Amino acid sequence: MDSTLIDAETIDELAHAAGVGDKVASITERAMQGELDFSDALFERVRLLRGLSLKNAHDALDKMPFMPGAKELVNYLRSRGYKTAMISGGFTIAAERVGKTLGIDHVVSNELLIDNDSLTGEVRGPLTEQGSKEHVLEDISRKYGIEPEECIVIGDGANDICIFKRARYAIAFNSKPILHEHADVVITEKNLEAVIPVIQSLEIGKGPSIVH
Repeated sequence: MDSTLIDAETIDELAHAAGVGDKVASITERAMQGELDFSDALFERVRLLRGLSLKNAHDALDKMPFMPGAKELVNYLRSRGYKTAMISGGFTIAAERVGKTLGIDHVVSNELLIDNDSLTGEVRGPLTEQGSKEHVLEDISRKYGIEPEECIVIGDGANDICIFKRARYAIAFNSKPILHEHADVVITEKNLEAVIPVIQSLEIGKGPSIVH
């Protein structure tokens, strides 16, 4: 979801609303570059959000823009019969709206805990551990009687390496350099419509190595 289907990082937007933007953004960047363990970075950042009101959280997240081409890509995939899944280490508070708006078939994300209409600084969910995206990909793909090795994945950071290694084809979009070596294609144009010709090329049995 973050920096892929939406042109923002959910936790950074929440951090700005909580007045701890610089601290959280620094941790986010180091985690996405692979300098910090994803799980440790997640819990550390969420702790900094303690006390943020639910209203202010929603106000911040409702302003997050979709990535250019997001709706067009999902619509194209649907027209071709693909099933889509958004596997995000972000939070249901944003992911449910994004998934519903785009028409994503499966939305899996983490939950920020709330008490008295404020964030507690705690998080729970299926994507709180390093490598947990791989397990979710396995669960979803097998619901359709296939394996992760038959899937196409799109990602942007170090926490996507685990699914890039498993997928049939891995697309690095708007991504950190650490992900490039694990990708079959790197898309540098910040528009998800650039993914469509990659999918089309796969359907005829060939694919490019980089798309500008």
